[in-house]
Amino acid sequence: MEKVWLKCYPPDVPADINPDQYRSLVEIFERSCCQFGRRQAFACMGRSLTYNELEQKSRTFAAYLQQDLQLAKGERVALLLPNLLQYPVALFGVLRAGLVAVNIDPLSVPSELKQQLHDSGAKVIVILANFAHVLAGIIGETAVETAIVTEIGDLLSYWKAKVINLAIKHIKKTVPAYVLPNAVAFQTLLTAAGERSLSADKVSGEDLALLHYTRGITGVPKGVMLSHRNLVANVEQCLAFLGPELGKSKEEIMVTALPLHQLFCLTVNCFAGVRRGGLNVLLANPRDIPVLIAEMRHTRLTAITGDDGLFAALTNHPKVSQIDFSGLKVAVGSGVVGAAVAARWQAITGVPILASYGLTEAGPLVCLDPLEVGEAGGRVGLPLPSTAIELRSATGIAVEPGERGELCVHGPQVMRGYWQRPEETACVLRDGWLLTGDVATIDENGFVRIVGRQRDRICVSGHEIFPDDIERVLQDCEGVLEVACVGVPDDKTGQAIKIAVVRKPGAELTGEMVLAHCYRRLTAQQMPRHIEFRDSLPKSRAGEVLRRALC
Repeated sequence: MEKVWLKCYPPDVPADINPDQYRSLVEIFERSCCQFGRRQAFACMGRSLTYNELEQKSRTFAAYLQQDLQLAKGERVALLLPNLLQYPVALFGVLRAGLVAVNIDPLSVPSELKQQLHDSGAKVIVILANFAHVLAGIIGETAVETAIVTEIGDLLSYWKAKVINLAIKHIKKTVPAYVLPNAVAFQTLLTAAGERSLSADKVSGEDLALLHYTRGITGVPKGVMLSHRNLVANVEQCLAFLGPELGKSKEEIMVTALPLHQLFCLTVNCFAGVRRGGLNVLLANPRDIPVLIAEMRHTRLTAITGDDGLFAALTNHPKVSQIDFSGLKVAVGSGVVGAAVAARWQAITGVPILASYGLTEAGPLVCLDPLEVGEAGGRVGLPLPSTAIELRSATGIAVEPGERGELCVHGPQVMRGYWQRPEETACVLRDGWLLTGDVATIDENGFVRIVGRQRDRICVSGHEIFPDDIERVLQDCEGVLEVACVGVPDDKTGQAIKIAVVRKPGAELTGEMVLAHCYRRLTAQQMPRHIEFRDSLPKSRAGEVLRRALC
């Protein structure tokens, strides 16, 4: 397909980027630490780390992994952490040690955690104490040999850390008891550096950086192999679109409320922010909107990322008018943000929300709205520099402009494949092209619009929810004959879970009984908000449930 979208690029956006400008994410990080050493890099709960401090702490952490734990280049280290200062220390420590980071959602249920640890073969996990009891129940069924446990206040000032850690343990009681063999305290290994030194073995672009688990295109959890070159390329592609506008600010301050364990926020906020010497203001809980508002009131932010739920919650909050948006240059949506939410946001801030499209298999960004265009009509923008796209029919033939087809992507950000799954890799990677499974259209100017998803993913407060997980739980509920799950719009969370239930003949099943069954089996984000009892489910002639008819 001809790159018709290039004619709509702003004048200062190049058609191509150099994916080899930096050898690795490690080189980006270390250059920024040298260039911006005294600047703040990450801030959380009133404490910040400068680039110099982050360099020192991540170096100590990396040396511990290399020297004390004797991890060899390419081995995997799992990170189960919310947005705390410990996250960038651990992440860049893992990368600097030549290891592969495996991000895991802290809210994973035991079966999910076990599957990802087992499949990745991670020997080490860095985990927040609040979730250590979950690990304790399954660690014996994994390859994990060492658990590095951190507490929320570990990198805060001494007395603040003491107070917060004690309050969380003994007042809020959100740290259930656990027993973990060979557990190491995160704070202890940072303060007991000793004579450790970091090996100078250089990380190359083709080395793996992340093993990022997704159900993505095929629906089965699997590790997406992303190399340093993949991620460096995506950072450069992102900044080619956003950099000129961000460069107008003397100091870049990004509000990072979406979880860093999600690839969108990790690439756009963390990696791109570090590349430009910016400050990431971390929020540990994106659902705590009053805390987010309070943080934003004390921050002259220049950029923010969010999903539909986050932007909706912010625009609906009565104190949003107290935030100083005069320095805001860029707001990027993780996907398409609803038209009403986007309109309210622009009316309040004067800055449009830029829609985007991406998937884990592509680092993740594929398309982004140019700053001058920002539109909330369902488009997801233009393909990024050095990115080619094609729309293909079910038979693999390119479709005519304006027609629907499967979106296929080619570019330096496209993954190497699925971890230890060559057959599944072959299904989605063909001659360097990634078959996304998403149905799209492209107009005469190159703007892409997604019209359907192979997987009907639901986003609740920034968390991806998969209908199959909820349906499996409910199929075990006494009295349920059939069940289907969909996402419906919600002003507070972006989307909420709705389930349609068909009772077994004679069953006296109630909504309360369904919720009671779900309570101990689903996370808070997976819990149904709407329950509809039906005589039957709408289905196609092939017997597939038509989810859209249930919305």
